[in-house]
Amino acid sequence: MPIQSFPLLKLLATVVLLLMYVLGNAQKLVHYDLYVKDSLVNYTGKTKRAIAVNGQIPMPTLFFTEGDTAEIVVHNQLKEATSLHWHGVFLPNKEDGIPYLTQMPIEPGTSYTYRFPIIQNGTHWYHSHSGLQEQIGMYGAFIMQKRSGDKTFRKGIDDLPTVPIVLSEWTNLKPENVQRMLHNASDWFSIKKGATQSYAEAIRQGHFTTKLTNEWKRMLAMDVSDVYYDKILMNGENITILNNINGKPVKGGDKVRLRIANGGASSYFWLRYAGGKITVVASDGNDVEPVDVDRLVIAVAETYDIIVSIPESGKAYELMATTEDRTQSSAFFIGNGVKQFIPPLPRLKYFEGMKMMNDMMNMNGDMDDMGMSMSLNQMDMNAVMYPELSGEEKKDEIHDTYEMHNNHEHHKLKVTGSMVTLNYTMLKSPYKTTLPGDIPVKELKFTLTGNMNRYVWSMDNKVLSETDKIPVKKGEILRIILHNNSMMRHPMHLHGFDFRVINGQGEYAPLKNVLDILPMETDTLEFLANTEGDWFFHCHILYHMMAGMNRVFTIGNYNNPALPDRNSAYKMLQRESNMMHFMVQNDFATNGNDGEAMIQNTRWSFGTEWRLGYNSMHGYETETHIGRYVGKMQWLMPFVGFDWRYRKMGRDIEEKNFFGQNNNKDNRASVSIGFNYTLPMLIRFQAEVFHDGITRLQLMREDIPVAKKIRAGFMVNTDKEYMIDLRYILNRNISIRTHYDSDMGFGAGLSLNY
Repeated sequence: MPIQSFPLLKLLATVVLLLMYVLGNAQKLVHYDLYVKDSLVNYTGKTKRAIAVNGQIPMPTLFFTEGDTAEIVVHNQLKEATSLHWHGVFLPNKEDGIPYLTQMPIEPGTSYTYRFPIIQNGTHWYHSHSGLQEQIGMYGAFIMQKRSGDKTFRKGIDDLPTVPIVLSEWTNLKPENVQRMLHNASDWFSIKKGATQSYAEAIRQGHFTTKLTNEWKRMLAMDVSDVYYDKILMNGENITILNNINGKPVKGGDKVRLRIANGGASSYFWLRYAGGKITVVASDGNDVEPVDVDRLVIAVAETYDIIVSIPESGKAYELMATTEDRTQSSAFFIGNGVKQFIPPLPRLKYFEGMKMMNDMMNMNGDMDDMGMSMSLNQMDMNAVMYPELSGEEKKDEIHDTYEMHNNHEHHKLKVTGSMVTLNYTMLKSPYKTTLPGDIPVKELKFTLTGNMNRYVWSMDNKVLSETDKIPVKKGEILRIILHNNSMMRHPMHLHGFDFRVINGQGEYAPLKNVLDILPMETDTLEFLANTEGDWFFHCHILYHMMAGMNRVFTIGNYNNPALPDRNSAYKMLQRESNMMHFMVQNDFATNGNDGEAMIQNTRWSFGTEWRLGYNSMHGYETETHIGRYVGKMQWLMPFVGFDWRYRKMGRDIEEKNFFGQNNNKDNRASVSIGFNYTLPMLIRFQAEVFHDGITRLQLMREDIPVAKKIRAGFMVNTDKEYMIDLRYILNRNISIRTHYDSDMGFGAGLSLNY
C-alpha cells in the first residue's frame, strides 16, 4: 500500500531519514590525554633531562579530520608550569595555549582541557609555549585530514600514503644555559662548529683585511645559526628507515607524501633527496600547486608536504636534513635494500660571508641595501658561502647570476641550472585567496632589528616589554610590511590566522602562517582580522622570541574567560621576554685573583669587577657599575659606579695620574659617573669622573681572536695602569691564562667562567 496513504508512516520515514543525515554529518569528538613528565634521554652517550609526553619524544602525532571536535586534556606531571600551543590551527583565542596571553599556565599537578572545532586541514604541529620547554622535547605533529569528498581533494596527491616527519635538534646543554651563553656573546658554539674566524685563520685563507674590516665596523665574526647542536633528529631518531607504511611494505615506483614539520628551536634545515626531485604540494598546512625542486630550506616552525618516489626493490634512498650551518644532519631512508646516499653539503666559506657582511654594514651599524630590492627568499645572502655554487663557471651549468654592487667589487652568486632551490615566488595556491575589496585596510610596518653583541632581538628597536598591544578592529584587513635590517634570518609566525604572502601570484597568492625573512628583505603579508582575541606575532627562533622579538595584536573586544586579569597577565608575558641573564668569570693566578660578575637584561646592566692580591701590598680592589644601554646598537652605556680599593704600594701621595691629579690609589672609596662606549675594533672606551674630581679614561678589550682557541686582551688607563693577557680555551668553562698586570706583575693560572 503506498506510503502516501499513511501520514504517520510518512512522518516516521522523514524522521528516520533526517536522523540518518544528522548522524552522518555530526561532529566527531576526538579525545587525547597527554601526560607531560620529566624524562631522561641519551642521544649522544650522555644522559640528560628532557620532557616527554606519554613517554615519547616527539610528542604523539595527533590526527583529526576536518569537521571533528578536538578535546585534548593536558596532565602536567612536571615540577614546573607548562602549556601547549596548536601551531597554525584556527581556534577560539582562549584555546591558543599562550601563558599570560590566552590562558594562565598549567600548574604542576593539575590538568587542563583544550576543546575546539577542527575547521581546516593540513600539516601542522604543536609545542610548549612555556619558557624553553620546546627545546627539550615538547613538540609534535598535528595532522588535520580532508573530509571524504572534499571539493579541494586532489587525486594523485591527497590519496597518497602519508608519513609525518618532525625535524628537531638536541643539545646536551640546558636551554637556559644556551640562552645565557648567547646573551653573554660566548663564542663556544663557534669553536664547536669550526667557525671562529680568528686572525690566524684569516691570514691562512688570505682574508686578513676582511677580518680587520669586520672588527673595525664593530662586528663579531660571521654566523649562520646561533647554536651548535649535538644531534639532529627526525621523529626522535638520527637515522630512520621507512620500509613500510601502516604495516604495508613500500613498493618501488610508488610515491609517498611526507608531512614535514620543523619542530627545531632554532635550526633551519636543508632538505635533499637521493632519489631525485622533491615535489612540494603544501606549505604551512595549505595546498600549493605542485612544484619540483632539488632542495629547499625549511625555516624554523614551517611545514612542507613533499612527494618523493620510492626506489625499486634493493635500494633505499636517503632524505637528508642538514642544519644551515652544515655541522650536523639526520637521515631518513625510504625503501628496502642498499642505502643510496646523497653527498653531504660542503663546509661554508665563512670569510666570503664576512666580506659580504662588511660591504653591507655601515659604520653606524645600519645595513646598506645598496639599492637592491630583495624579497621572498629569492636571493640568499649566504649563497656567497656555498662552495657548491661558487666553483668554476661552466656555460651549461649557469642558470642565473646575481651581483651585489659595492663600489668596484662584485660578489657573484651562481645558481646552477641543475640545482633548483625553492623560494616563495614558486608557491601558488590552487584556489583564489583574495580578500574582500570593500573592507578597510590597516597597514603596519615593522623593521626587524637586532644586536648580536648583546643578543637583543627587537622590532623597531623595541622588545615586547617596551610595547603595548596593537589594537585592530575586528573585520578589517591587516596588511603587514616587514623589513629585516639584521644579518640573521627571522621566521615570523602569526597565531590564529593564515596570511596571504604577496609574492606575484595575484589572486592565487599562497597562504602561510610562517614567513622566513632573509637579511635585507622586505616582505608583505595580509589577512582578514575576523577572530577576536589577543594574538601573538613573533620570531619563531626560540631564543629570538625570548629575547624580545614579539608583538601582540588585540582584535576586537574579547573578554577571555580563561584570563581574569589581562593587564597583569600581560606584564608577566612582557617580563618573560626580558629576563635577566648572569655571567661570572674568575682567574686563579700565581700573582693574585681577579674576576667579574654581571647581571643584565635588554637595557640594564649591573656589574662588578675585583682584584685580590695574595699579600697586603697588593691588597684588594672592586669596581661596581650600574648602567643602561642606549641606542639601537647599544654601543653606549652611561653608568653610575662605586670604586673601593685598599693596598700598601706607597702611591697615595707621590704618584699622580695622567692628568696630574693625585689619585689616592692605595686607599680609596668613591662614587662616580661615566660611560662605556664601543669603539671600532670592538675596543671598549670607558670615561669616569669620581666624586672628588678624579678623572679616569680607559681602553680595554678582552676577546681578540688570535687563533681558534687562543684569545688575547689588554687594558690601559690614565691612572698609569695597564694589563696584557693571553688565554687558551680548554672547554666552555675553563681556560689557561697568562697575563702581566702593572700592579700585580706576571701571573699564570686557570680562568673559570660561567
